[in-house]
Amino acid sequence: MGTDTGRDIQNLSKSPDMSMKPLELHDRTKTSNYRVEEDANGNERYVYQDIDPAYDTDDSDAPVTSNTIGNIPLSYYDAYPHIGYDINGKKIARPAKGQALDSLLESIDLPEGWTGLTDPTTGKPLQLSRDELETLKKLTRNEQPGDGYDPYPDYVEWFTGKGMEEVMPLSAAPEPKRRFVPSMHEHKRVMKMVKAIKEGRIKPFRAPDEEEREREEAELDYASYDVWANEAPKPDHPMNMPAPKLPPPGYEESYHPPPEYLPDKQEREQWEKTDPEDRDRDFLPRDHSALRRVPGYDELLHERMNRCLDLYLAPRVRRSKLNIDPESLLPKLPDPAELKPFPTTCHKTFSGHEGQVRSVAVDPSGTYIASGGVDGTVRIWTVETTRQVRRIRLSQSESVNVVAWRPGQGAFILGACCGDTVYFMTPQSEEISEEVQEHAHEIIDAGFGYEAANIAKTADGVPKPKAATWARPPQNLQDKGILLTLTLRSTPKTLVWHRRGEYFATVCPQSSSTSTSVAIHTLSKHQTQHPFKRPKGLAQTVCFHPSRPLFFLATRQRIRIYDLQAQKLEKELQPGARWISDISLHPMGDNLLVSSYDKRLLWHDLDLGSTPYKTLRYHTKAIRSVKFHNSYPLFADASDDGTLQVLHGKVFGDSMENATVVPLKILRGHKIKSDLGVLSVDWHPTEAWLVSGGADGTVRLWV
Repeated sequence: MGTDTGRDIQNLSKSPDMSMKPLELHDRTKTSNYRVEEDANGNERYVYQDIDPAYDTDDSDAPVTSNTIGNIPLSYYDAYPHIGYDINGKKIARPAKGQALDSLLESIDLPEGWTGLTDPTTGKPLQLSRDELETLKKLTRNEQPGDGYDPYPDYVEWFTGKGMEEVMPLSAAPEPKRRFVPSMHEHKRVMKMVKAIKEGRIKPFRAPDEEEREREEAELDYASYDVWANEAPKPDHPMNMPAPKLPPPGYEESYHPPPEYLPDKQEREQWEKTDPEDRDRDFLPRDHSALRRVPGYDELLHERMNRCLDLYLAPRVRRSKLNIDPESLLPKLPDPAELKPFPTTCHKTFSGHEGQVRSVAVDPSGTYIASGGVDGTVRIWTVETTRQVRRIRLSQSESVNVVAWRPGQGAFILGACCGDTVYFMTPQSEEISEEVQEHAHEIIDAGFGYEAANIAKTADGVPKPKAATWARPPQNLQDKGILLTLTLRSTPKTLVWHRRGEYFATVCPQSSSTSTSVAIHTLSKHQTQHPFKRPKGLAQTVCFHPSRPLFFLATRQRIRIYDLQAQKLEKELQPGARWISDISLHPMGDNLLVSSYDKRLLWHDLDLGSTPYKTLRYHTKAIRSVKFHNSYPLFADASDDGTLQVLHGKVFGDSMENATVVPLKILRGHKIKSDLGVLSVDWHPTEAWLVSGGADGTVRLWV
C-alpha cells in the first residue's frame, strides 16, 4: 500500500507478536468526545461530552429539548411523578400546576414571551423567543423565514462569465482510437450499396431525357386534374324546402339541470301514468354528478326514426316573409309645433294650503280658481294676480275632497264636498256685480219654497224619509258666503254638474248600501233621488252627456251608459283597466277618456265598440285625473309620478274618420309627497291654460 497505514498493517502481518503502543490519556482527550475519570473504586470512568447539534452533525434538525424520551406520548407518564429523563438519565419532575387565582393573574399580567400554550415535553408554559415569533409571522404572510433570503438571486455564469471563462477542459481523457479510424459499420452499409448497384437493384441517378420528362409532366397534370372545376351550380327545385331545424336543448335536457327542473315523486308518477302520446316530453330530467356518468339514451333510435318520418311524410308550407319597413306602418303624426297653442311652462304657483290639494276647478268665466285640500279649507284665487280672494274653513278634521263650479256665467255658485256635506257658496268679491250675486241667491233660495210646498207623503199621509237633507247653514257660515248645505249618508268623492246647471250628481264609494252610492240632485227643487236600486259593482265616478239625456256610471272595471229619459241601459264599455280612477267626456259627446290606477289612459270611441280605441301607457305610476278641454282639441292627465301630460286629440265630425291623438308636452313641477304626485287637473274655459293641484300643497297654472 502507498500510505503509512498500509505499511503498519504489513508490519503487523510480518510480526504478529509486535504490540501496538497504547494511546496516552492526554492524546485521547484531544481527539475524543469523552474524558476519563476515576470512580469510587479507583476504576476508569468515561464521561461523554454533550452533543452540539450543529450543521456538521447528523442531528442538526432535531429540536433542542431537555426531555429525552423521544416520541413517546406523555400519557404513559400520567401514573408517575416524573415526565421523562434528561440527557444524564435523571428524572424530570412534573411541574406543579397553578391555582385558579394564579391562572387569572397570569392572564391579566402577561409575562414576556407568554403564548398561552403548554410544552408537551416538559409540561411547563411554552415560551417563544423573538426570533421564533418573527419566523411564525413570516410564515403566516407566506414569506421566507430566513433573514436575507433572496428568492430571485442573480444568475452566476460559472463557465462563461467575465473572468470565469473555461480555459482547460473538464475532462483530460485522451481521444479514443475510433475517432481516427474509419467506421466499420459504415463500411458494411457502403458495401451493401455497392453490391446492390452491381446486381442492378439500385440504379444510380441519370438525367431524364425529353421523352421521360414529358411523360412525367403528363402524369402530374392528370393527377392534379379537378373533376368539378368547370361544374356550374344548379339551382334548387322551386318546390324544395329545407328541413326545419330542431329546437335547441333546454335546461331540462342537461345532465346536471337546476333543482327546479327535476320532477318530484308525484310528477314522476303522473308522467308514467300518462299515455306516451299525451306526454309533453318523451323523457324525465335526471341529475348526474359528471358527464362521464351519463348512461346511454334508450330512446335515441326511436327519436331518430320519428324525425325521419316527420321529414318525408309531414307536409311543409313555405311562408313568404314580407319585407316591410316598420316605420311605414306607424301613422304619420303632425309636428307638435304645428298644433299650438298648448301649455308648456309653469306660469304661476298658488301656495297656501297645508297639505295636499285634493281638487281644483276654474270658474266658467276663467277669472277664479277654486281649490280644496286636506286642511279642510276652500280657497279662491284670481288667475291674473294669484291673489287669494277667499279662504273658507269648512272643517277642522275632514278634508275637502271635491270643488266644482256651477256651469253658466249668470251666477257664481261653487260646490264643495267636505265630510258627508256638500256646501254651496258664492265668492264675495268686489269684482262680481250685485246682479250676479243676487241671481245666485235666487237660484239657491228657490228650492226652499218648492220643498215647503211639495212635501212627499206616503199613502197613509206620513211624510216620506228624505234621501238627503237640504238646509241653510249657521249664521257664521252664511257670513262666509255659504248659502246652502246638503247632507248625505256617506262621504261624497265626486261632484259633477249638468251643462245647464240645474242638476248635479254625487258619488259616495264608501256608502253602506250600493243603492245609495250614486245620487242625482235638483238644485232648484232641493230634491235628491237614487236612480240605481242594484248597481253592479262599486261606483267610482259619473258624468253627464252634454246634449243627450245619458248618464255615465264608472265602476272599478266597467262603464255603463244609462238613458235617464227611457230609464234603461244604453251601452256597457269594457276598458280593460283594473281600477278606474276618473273619466272625462268630449264636448261633442262621442269620445270618452278613462284613466286608471294601473298607469293606463284609455280612449273610447262610442261609435266603434265597447273596447278602447287607443291605450296610452306613458306614466310610470297611477293616473289620478283626466280632463278634456271645452274649446281646444286638447286633453291632459295627472299622475302620481309628479307629471302632467298634454296631448292633442282631434275629433272629426265625419264618423268614417278616426280621432287623431298626438303627445305634445310633459309638464314637470310638482313634488312627490308620500308617493302621491298630481291629484287634480282642470282647463281654462277659453284659453289653452291648465290648472293642477298636487300633493305638495301647491296649485300651478301652466300656459
